[in-house]
Amino acid sequence: MLAIDENGGLVGLNTAARLLVPEADDGTPLNRQAPSWLTEPRSDAGDGLPAAADPRTGYLNGRFYEAHPTPGDEGEAMWWLVDCTDRHLAEAALREAQSRSEVLSEVSSALLSTLNVSRCMEVAAAMAAEHLAEAAVLVAPPQGRRYPLTHAHRGGPVTQTLRNVDVSGVPGLSEALQGFPPVPARWIDPSHLPSWVVPDGFAGSVGSVIVTPLPGHGVPAGALILLRSGTERAFTTGEEVFARLFAARAGAALSAARLYTEQTAITATLMRDLLPPVLQHVHGVEYAGRYRASKDHEQIGGDFYDVHPGTGPSQETLVVLGDVAGKGLEAAVLTGKIRNTLQALLPLADDHEQVLGLLNGSLLSSHHTRFATLVLASVRRRSDRVEVRLTSAGHPPPLIVRVDSTVEETPTRGTLVGAVPKIQALTVETALAPGETCLLYTDGVIEARGGPLGDDFFGEHRLKRALADCAGMPAEAVVERIQMLATQWVGNGRHDDMAVVAISAPKPSSLTVADAYGDGTSSGRRG
Repeated sequence: MLAIDENGGLVGLNTAARLLVPEADDGTPLNRQAPSWLTEPRSDAGDGLPAAADPRTGYLNGRFYEAHPTPGDEGEAMWWLVDCTDRHLAEAALREAQSRSEVLSEVSSALLSTLNVSRCMEVAAAMAAEHLAEAAVLVAPPQGRRYPLTHAHRGGPVTQTLRNVDVSGVPGLSEALQGFPPVPARWIDPSHLPSWVVPDGFAGSVGSVIVTPLPGHGVPAGALILLRSGTERAFTTGEEVFARLFAARAGAALSAARLYTEQTAITATLMRDLLPPVLQHVHGVEYAGRYRASKDHEQIGGDFYDVHPGTGPSQETLVVLGDVAGKGLEAAVLTGKIRNTLQALLPLADDHEQVLGLLNGSLLSSHHTRFATLVLASVRRRSDRVEVRLTSAGHPPPLIVRVDSTVEETPTRGTLVGAVPKIQALTVETALAPGETCLLYTDGVIEARGGPLGDDFFGEHRLKRALADCAGMPAEAVVERIQMLATQWVGNGRHDDMAVVAISAPKPSSLTVADAYGDGTSSGRRG
């Protein structure tokens, strides 16, 4: 406690106050003994004496105090000094922890908002430079002999490069890239850093460095280098700990982005072989196909079709359309197996029943418990007509629309594959005149529920009526119309996979030079 008269002089100190101001004497002006935060005039004081108000705060002899003034009985002011150092330090630590927690929350939100690896590296480096240091360098795992580098400095642009650098020139960087714990910042001599570490535009020389790993999901996601110039204070132990927390968030986000990228690439590779092909003219015959999965966000399912061109115009082209029991990815996997098996059986394609028997045996010997229905069509152009051999294996019979709009149902039939040890099938031969089309379709078309009440099947009668209106149309127009009508019938309702393939004998005016020489192919994939 300090007692101060109306002139600002000390008139009394207790024992604790004398320890703080050991040279103070009675009558000595307070401003000669105490710091300015305690002696500066108060705006709320009357006659030069302080009045009771909010306490003043400041440091005295290295400790933090609150000074509370109260008026005395004889006009003097009584200053009560309370040592609040521990509370002040705790409050400062709490504010710093809250600030860092907010930073980590912001970092997590920003990093997890993208699954693009390059963008994730940019965000991590930029936020590290903004919140942790003056500049940051994110070193990703090497690609061959080169390292992807992302440089960022506060207030400047983020740059990304792929360079052949010697990571051993930065103490602790090689270990960090392998996931080992970071070396203390005090062990790193900033003056020996290689030039590639310092971003363009970094002001002054490097004064303090942190190198910390970016932990990933089982595999290191890279390393982070933080830089401060010599004019800034060096990194503290607490800041090194915070840098590791930041790096853990960034590493997890980068690892997730890389995993997503790898899975996307794998999926795209597998999808190329699962998607139905783009169908074109082959040896003077028109082919067209359309597929719609049971769910709009999916591209593959249990329905499929393929066209395997013959080696020349005199050889038959094999057309396959099938329907695997079930939907989604599991059905698509079995679809891929069936398509690959049929590809291997192409040398035997002249005998449909033999092909179906071998495929049936293959499915029965596999771990799959699903079955499939198929229809095979061997197609060859003879003069102006197209000869077709059709075999159904438990599949809806193909339909043929003649030039006079008559729709015929081919009498082929057979047992489905993958269900019983021995199958039976009946092959039917027919021919298409110019302008006539043979339509192969899956039951997802005729069993599509819709209509006014949403529970009526599209049915074979509607399909035949729609096909009759397609007489003389090119194959592409036929499949477009059938799919459009089925889609309109379903509306927003649920439906099974739907696939249609049209085989048309083109009219003479629609033949191309490529058709005449038999150079058409069915290569490519549906976009």
